[in-house]
This record gives sequence, C-alpha cells and structure tokens, in this order.
Amino acid sequence: VQLQASGGGLVQAGGSLKLSCVASGRTFGNYAWFRQAPGMEREFVAASSWRGDKKDYADSVKGRFIIFRDNRQNTLHLQMNSLKREDTGVYYCAARAEWAPRRNGYDYWGQGTLVTVSS
Repeated sequence: VQLQASGGGLVQAGGSLKLSCVASGRTFGNYAWFRQAPGMEREFVAASSWRGDKKDYADSVKGRFIIFRDNRQNTLHLQMNSLKREDTGVYYCAARAEWAPRRNGYDYWGQGTLVTVSS
C-alpha cells in the first residue's frame, strides 16, 4: 500500500487549503490525517471511515476542517478553512484496518506535505 499526500503550501492566516492523499494497492477501512509542527510531537487531526459514516476531529480543528473521501478515485481529502498559524506543520495521511482513529498503530503512512500559515 502506498499513500501519496499533496496539496500543502504557504497560505495566509484565515485562508484555505485542501490536502489530498491518494491510496494505491490494498484498500483499508479507515484513514486519518496527522500533523507535526516543528519541535512538537505528531498529533491527530481528523479521521474518516471508508464509507464516510464515521468521522472524528481534534478539538483544535473542529468546525474549520472537513475530512472526506472520494472512493472512486481512492483519495482522502482534508479541506482546511480559517487557517491559523498554529496549523503550521507537516501533514501526514495514514491508513489502518480498524476504526480507532486516535490510537497508535496505523499500518501505513504517507510521506507528508508541508503546510505553512503566515500571519
């Protein structure tokens, strides 16, 4: 399984970005986005089940970020709105078979895409 993340970039605070993660190979049931800010540990951002019937968001992004899947294209998206400087970091997509969005132990990880939010 390979996960290919893209869509990062430089954006001003208050702006929007959409991240994408294309999955190839075996299909997993559940996908998530994590992020890691400079000097910080990686943290959970959002997760979605394959069918989109289960979703989970970190409190820090709830109401601003939307996670959704395009199963026809095997792609996971993260629409990020009202971005803040503290959203800056490398964003990683991940996949696992079970629905345990915040638990360690994801089976596969993408390479990460950098999001930088400027003031």
